[in-house]
Amino acid sequence: MSGVQEIGAADLAAWLADESRAQPLLLDVREGWEVAIAAIPGSRHMPMNLIPLQMGELPDDVTIVTVCHHGVRSYHAGLFLANAGFEPVLSLKGGVDAWANEVDPTMAHY
Repeated sequence: MSGVQEIGAADLAAWLADESRAQPLLLDVREGWEVAIAAIPGSRHMPMNLIPLQMGELPDDVTIVTVCHHGVRSYHAGLFLANAGFEPVLSLKGGVDAWANEVDPTMAHY
């Protein structure tokens, strides 16, 4: 069984800003209504319940960073993907809430 490492919001922001690094796929696993309120630019929306049905659409040659509201659902989604053979998979620690607090204070809180 594989594990999932977490990445902090500031570290992820630095990674995304570093054009010399291969960019991760940000996989937002929240519900559509949540994504409508606040989302990290460039993220791909795939609700957690659809991952088993749609994970074949995900690339297997890039790092996947799973994202949710507070980091719990994204951790579980990341664990599911890691156990399905995707690697590396990271989870955004604290989710979009941490992103709004640490990286983008203009992002809506909910």
